[in-house]
Amino acid sequence: MHVESLITDLAFILLLGAVVTVLFKWMRQPVVLGYIVAGFLASPHFTLLPSVTMVENIDFWAEIGIVVLLFSLGVEFSFKKLVNSGGSAIVTALIIVTGMMVAGFTVGRILDFNNINSLFLGGMLSMSSTTIIIKAFNDMGLRQQKFASLVLAVLIVEDLFAVVMMVVLSSIALNNSVQGTQMLFSVAKLMFFLVIWFLVGVYVLPSVLNRVRRYLNAETLLIVSLGLCFGMAVFSVYCGFSLALGAFVMGSILAGTSYAEHIEHVVTPVKDLFGAVFFISVGMMVQPSVLVTYWLPILILSLVVIVGMIVFGTLGMLLTGQTLKIAIRSGFSLTQIGEFAFIIATLGMSLGVLEPMLYPIVVAVSVITTFTTPYFIKMSVPAYTLVERHLPERLKFLIERFHREDEKEQASGNSWTAVISRYLTSTIIYSVILMGIDIVMFMYVQHVLARLLPHWGNLLTVGATLVLMSPFLIALISPVRPDRNHPDAPAVPRLVFTIFRSLIALAFIVNVVGHVYSARIGLFVAVGLVVLIVLLFYRRLSANMKRIEEKFMDNLNERDLRRSGKNNRVAGDLHLAYVTVGDDSPVAGERLMNTDLRGKYNVNVVSINRGHIYIPIPNGRQRIYPGDTLGLIATDENLAAVTPVLEAAHPAASAPVQEMQLRTVMLSLNSPLINRTPSSASLRDNYDVLVVAVNRDGRVIDSDPNLKFLAGDILWVAGSKENINRLK
Repeated sequence: MHVESLITDLAFILLLGAVVTVLFKWMRQPVVLGYIVAGFLASPHFTLLPSVTMVENIDFWAEIGIVVLLFSLGVEFSFKKLVNSGGSAIVTALIIVTGMMVAGFTVGRILDFNNINSLFLGGMLSMSSTTIIIKAFNDMGLRQQKFASLVLAVLIVEDLFAVVMMVVLSSIALNNSVQGTQMLFSVAKLMFFLVIWFLVGVYVLPSVLNRVRRYLNAETLLIVSLGLCFGMAVFSVYCGFSLALGAFVMGSILAGTSYAEHIEHVVTPVKDLFGAVFFISVGMMVQPSVLVTYWLPILILSLVVIVGMIVFGTLGMLLTGQTLKIAIRSGFSLTQIGEFAFIIATLGMSLGVLEPMLYPIVVAVSVITTFTTPYFIKMSVPAYTLVERHLPERLKFLIERFHREDEKEQASGNSWTAVISRYLTSTIIYSVILMGIDIVMFMYVQHVLARLLPHWGNLLTVGATLVLMSPFLIALISPVRPDRNHPDAPAVPRLVFTIFRSLIALAFIVNVVGHVYSARIGLFVAVGLVVLIVLLFYRRLSANMKRIEEKFMDNLNERDLRRSGKNNRVAGDLHLAYVTVGDDSPVAGERLMNTDLRGKYNVNVVSINRGHIYIPIPNGRQRIYPGDTLGLIATDENLAAVTPVLEAAHPAASAPVQEMQLRTVMLSLNSPLINRTPSSASLRDNYDVLVVAVNRDGRVIDSDPNLKFLAGDILWVAGSKENINRLK
């Protein structure tokens, strides 16, 4: 890969992309489609223009684009959001993947593909494109809507399913059967690394960033963020996963910190640049000869993807209690296949089981469905209106009733289910950490100690392992007590979880000792060790683990806690919270004394952060601007009331910007403006235009509110082209 050709290719595709996307904006078409067209025009398949010198160069930039796009998605869509919508996302993703696998396999057999090719085809058709949908939602200003959040959660779950699917497909291709042990190991490995990454990242990163807070300007934050992004992406590949998964995990970790909005802001230009290259690279894969030769399979598979995703996506959302409108809009958003289709196709080619002509067919289907995605997203609302109008009343009633019951269960079951999920989550986390210690000690450390100390190596390994495990074993055998978030936790589930966790702790001790000695000895050692720990070290280790757990939970929720001030108790029920002023807040641009925040909401403004400017205890004459972060002292209720007012901001609009023009309008003898003044004619109110001057008999007269218009006057009018034409 030569540097000169690398830069040449990048310059060529960006210039071509700029021209085509400006044209698409002028035609009011989605920008992502412009990138795809630009990619086709830059490819060797279009001979009327010069093409890129090396396609590998574009693939290189596109890989960076995928990493940055997934990192940005993680920053905006944290693990917390994924967990909150997890039930709906997991069930919907499972229905989509299963349904599309069956549909793809069936169509493959109809098209005379053999069983293994049909199975791979089903896998390729079952994964929607995360990057395409993110771009479409951004361009159309839909990211803040509820259905968009659910769709993104489904996409992340699908990406996790894809890792397991690749193992299953590889096993079937090589052994003509599914190796259950291999699949379980792959799932366990994925869960283990996700939990370890998440634990280390959440516990370490927020604390480190807060320590160096004063050195983090926009430039430094960009370098730190992208360094962490690419570092985790590389580590993910080293562990056997994809670059994109590592980038998303790092973004999700940073999403919980108070720097999330700043990181999102500084990374956006980088995301836009490399994201554009990625979509251009998709367009470069279009081969007209393939479209002509295999037009029928391409058309059939494109219809299967579009119809199947709409049906299974909508069905999945309905079965998880979503409304009909959200379900249909979600289904219409998933109508494409993306990156994992190419990855699965490449896997099949490398294993030698995939027909060579299947790869270009899938690429063509991907490009076609990518091209149609924005249009189907736009069609979702009319489609909902049509379905809702013709849906039988009984079925409509059942859908609404199911949705209401789901909401009621979530509201009423909050206390019980939140407690169980909290204790179950901590149990899983501690178990994964203990598993990691066990694996590291007996796969690596034991061999070293056995070589250095032949007679004592095994005993030292067991002892060192149990010492490293002891804090987490203590946490497991500690009685489950109500915490600050769930003071009214029921006693029965707490007792059951205490017994359950204690048995898990005993099992780990037995397993560690059983690596070297017998299980019977391990059981005796486990019981004795638990008794010894409880008698001698329980109180101290329990207190330390409680502090560690609280620190972890505070770091996990740092962004929300900083915004709500729940951990910044000042006095009584007062809290110190930090709220950022939105563009459309009614207080933006006002002096503090004129906002009456204290009178209306009973909150006190104690500080203003404006970029690098810090204003402690601001006086009443201080103005508040959009983007200011206000330090507020108030109760939970008052903070909840004032926060939406201060943060008010409309989502990014997708409407094109109207350019202002200065044009002339001549008054005819029959004009209704004759003998009227600019103020009495209400041109500003009725037409959104401004008369800036009048040309009368060759003499230019400055605009005057009291100047009467005469026949033959030429008015110089400022406004948009559409409004001036209306005035004419």
